[in-house]
Amino acid sequence: MGIKQVDVVVLTKNSERVLEKCLNSIFKNVPINRLIVVDGYSTDSTLETVKKFHEKYGNVVLIKDSGTRGSARLKGIRKVETEWFIFVDSDVTLCDNWYNKAKTLVKNDVGAVWGTEVWDGIQNSIVLKLFLKITRKIFEIRGGTHDLLVRYETVKDIDIPKNLHVFEDAFIKEWIAKKGYRVIAAYDPHCIHYRPPVVWTIKGSLDILIDTLRFGSLLKMPKLVLAYGFYTVYVMYRGISQKTFQTIGYEMED
Repeated sequence: MGIKQVDVVVLTKNSERVLEKCLNSIFKNVPINRLIVVDGYSTDSTLETVKKFHEKYGNVVLIKDSGTRGSARLKGIRKVETEWFIFVDSDVTLCDNWYNKAKTLVKNDVGAVWGTEVWDGIQNSIVLKLFLKITRKIFEIRGGTHDLLVRYETVKDIDIPKNLHVFEDAFIKEWIAKKGYRVIAAYDPHCIHYRPPVVWTIKGSLDILIDTLRFGSLLKMPKLVLAYGFYTVYVMYRGISQKTFQTIGYEMED
């Protein structure tokens, strides 16, 4: 796979929190043909940020969609005009040289390459190692589109069910596999995922489990529940660690 420009598809909806950092990382680390933004009628400053990048680079395509993530991803795919394209979530930042690292993994039988997501704020090396293993296992079970390089040929005729607001990534992964291509999960490249604050609560982490139960495949359920259970434990660990740090800080000030 030579150096070629690729389209990048980003879904947005009130994404102002991380969007500018996200787009900066894309333009820095990907040879972009066009940035295709599919927006869910944002009411914050998301569209102002998109406009700013179009004024700077002149290659941003804006599409509106009021449906699910499934319908939004489908609209994005329909606009792709390059041999390969990349899905990037609006709350992640790509690592340095993301594209150059991803393209080294492309072979004739590869339909997509996923860079592992790393939640921001993980500093303990043991926790990080375990997190990476669990995250990769989850991708193998259900896929992911945080930072996914896709061979357009494998999805040009895809028909994502419009009711899929979650697990549309699983549908995409399985569609590519049915075409006879491999979908590779890699530790490098990777992206940093800036999860919303609600995730760092017990309720937020349990909501992930609930979505898994509501929309996941029954055959995949046992493995998914166990894997997402790790996320819940990590959220609890992170909360306890932060409270301990704050308590120590107060004592030191006293």
